Amino acid sequence: MLVCLRGGKVIDPVNGVDRVGDLWFEHGRIIAQPEGRLADVEHDVSGHIVMAGAIDIHSHIAGGGVNAVRLLLPESHRAHRPQPAGAPFSAAGWSTFETGRLYAQMGYTTVIEPAVLPHHALHAHLELADIPIVDKGILAVLGNDDFLLSALRDRESDAAFRDYVGATLRSTRAIGIKCANPGGVCACKQNVRAFSIDDTVPQYGVSAREIMTRLQRAVTETRIGHPLHLHMCNLGIGGNIEEALTTIDASQGLPLHLAHAQFYAYGKEGKNGFSSAAAQLAEKVNKNTNVTMDVGQVMFADTVTISTDVMKQLNSLPSGRPRKGAIFDGDSSGLGVVPYSYRVSDYYSAVQWAAGLELFLLTNDPMRVFFTTDHPNGAPFTAYPEVFALLMSADKRAQWLSRLPAEVLQHTTLPSIKREYTLHEIATMTRAAPRQLYGFTDRGAIGPGDVADIAVYKPNQKDTAAMFRDAAYVFKDGELVVRDGNVSRYTTGRTLYVRPDYDSQMSKRLDGYYQELYGLPRSVFEVTDAALPNKDAFLEVACR
Repeated sequence: MLVCLRGGKVIDPVNGVDRVGDLWFEHGRIIAQPEGRLADVEHDVSGHIVMAGAIDIHSHIAGGGVNAVRLLLPESHRAHRPQPAGAPFSAAGWSTFETGRLYAQMGYTTVIEPAVLPHHALHAHLELADIPIVDKGILAVLGNDDFLLSALRDRESDAAFRDYVGATLRSTRAIGIKCANPGGVCACKQNVRAFSIDDTVPQYGVSAREIMTRLQRAVTETRIGHPLHLHMCNLGIGGNIEEALTTIDASQGLPLHLAHAQFYAYGKEGKNGFSSAAAQLAEKVNKNTNVTMDVGQVMFADTVTISTDVMKQLNSLPSGRPRKGAIFDGDSSGLGVVPYSYRVSDYYSAVQWAAGLELFLLTNDPMRVFFTTDHPNGAPFTAYPEVFALLMSADKRAQWLSRLPAEVLQHTTLPSIKREYTLHEIATMTRAAPRQLYGFTDRGAIGPGDVADIAVYKPNQKDTAAMFRDAAYVFKDGELVVRDGNVSRYTTGRTLYVRPDYDSQMSKRLDGYYQELYGLPRSVFEVTDAALPNKDAFLEVACR
């Protein structure tokens, strides 16, 4: 079917388009305007904004942590609302089904789950497959596992690390590699409760710096699109700006992505020993073009924190709101879940809110700063429209600043920042930049040959958030799935993954390792072609 979106303001930073015009697509792909043909279906979108479907590069939407939250916080469930039949996980409150619906309504068409332990990959993929409409992917977590730490201790070659990363990506069907608190989680098992970049892991004698840099090189050498996705040491601690600056220096010019960077943008100024150091971090990132970051914006709301950084989560249990939580330990990273409430009247929450906005506004290149709330850690992803509105309006930020504790204003540069994001910059940060970060060649843009993932918004001068909350139209693979903010059709998205080359001897070595350590074949944990019921469930993303 030949479809034309007629007369909209098309914003496509990848192809340098920012003008009023028509957009054509057929068989699920964008095409150039055809000669001598009339559209089978035509939508008048004059006065509307037309962008590619948005891409969320870091959102916890599946896996053990998400399900632990559902069990821990039944009071937050919406199970009393009717749920669609036939969705296996749809009975649990904010379900997989709801996740797909809510993302699609905002114009998102691709979402990456950023923290899946390799042994949990199969379950995560089964849950992702139950999320409708959007395409998905996972990052596999390494950096605290015995195999890697033993290889570091034994001074194995770079080739061995590259092959281990390649084998992990293949067996888990992941699109990239995440490292959370490198070495710190393993050290926590030995009753260590604080861990910095040059501290060493008991029993292994290797530092966080060594773990990070060797993994960074290995991921780079696999030639996958996404660089090492790093959750640094000392998350959430006053003065951790020094850890962030040191980590960037340690990257030595190789590609590195910093996850939820707002949680590392803290100084020690003021009587509370906690202040925003976001200006320092933004300046450092601006000068180091090998580094990208997503922000992890905090918003004032009740939420829950999910992390494989068990050390951080264990230390956070006493400050949980409400006072409960869950810690799961095991090989590799384990998992921690702690509820939390960010309050506008709370000094620490207010500093975190300001620091995130500073990072957005002080980072010069929207191709290197990414839009996240680290869902649900900083805020639920449903808060995205409100964050967009804050970035696009200095007046709106000023209204919120007037509500913060007065002493907060002494420890943030946010009141002095007048920059306002444009729609072109929003499109860059949420479409073009993720396309480049993950090495996508078929999404994040709407040029000929790109997949017809399209979001159409109706401008609202009085309420920018409303524009982004309820898209006028959303097309997924060329099919109309949202109209006037309501899902009109549920489609089945695909799971994106990479298949880097690696020496097959590593697979044989890992088979022996699993048999000796667990008494089980490694194949028990692998995600095969037959793992999901839909034969077209997976879509390979080519390596560079």
